[in-house]
Amino acid sequence: MNENLFASFIAPTILGLPAAVLIILFPPLLIPTSKYLINNRLITTQQWLIKLTSKQMMAMHNTKGRTWSLMLVSLIIFIATTNLLGLLPHSFTPTTQLSMNLAMAIPLWAGAVIMGFRSKIKNALAHFLPQGTPTPLIPMLVIIETISLLIQPMALAVRLTANITAGHLLMHLIGNAALAMSTINLPSTLIIFTILILLTILEIAVALIQAYVFTLLVSLYLHDNT
Repeated sequence: MNENLFASFIAPTILGLPAAVLIILFPPLLIPTSKYLINNRLITTQQWLIKLTSKQMMAMHNTKGRTWSLMLVSLIIFIATTNLLGLLPHSFTPTTQLSMNLAMAIPLWAGAVIMGFRSKIKNALAHFLPQGTPTPLIPMLVIIETISLLIQPMALAVRLTANITAGHLLMHLIGNAALAMSTINLPSTLIIFTILILLTILEIAVALIQAYVFTLLVSLYLHDNT
């Protein structure tokens, strides 16, 4: 009970060296691949889910936007597997680190914005000033729209970090409560343990949903600039 509540969010080290890079590289190794002509049920289900997700995200894009399909599918798979592995006991979740989420959000957002300014600069600049704006409000609206554009990657990263961190903290608190109540009141312990199981199921759903939301927002930023 004396353990630091935020100890699980500290980046682990091996022999004094940071192990975050190895942890980040580990989830892709769990994605099964097949060398045979006929796939098994696992590979078939995986391909069906990837095709369904890709089709849903790419439906609104034109030909130029669909060139990002491989990157977006890889992104959602990486975030989803990283979030799910972080639910295992004595594990580390890289997506609880704001620095990592910013490292994913900023290049993707910047690539989409730069593409928009290169391909259709008039439409990109038109977002800074809505049609029919009164003349006295033009400078203020340009500043507001600029700030809203620059804050998009920060909003992406903070949303993912906050949702994953909050879930882990809640599971940690309820787990400690169940452990403390186990020596005091058995019925209360069973109730708390049931809540913990339900919360774990909810966190699995949140891990998948947040991966989808992050990738979908990147896809929407791309759609606005292509």
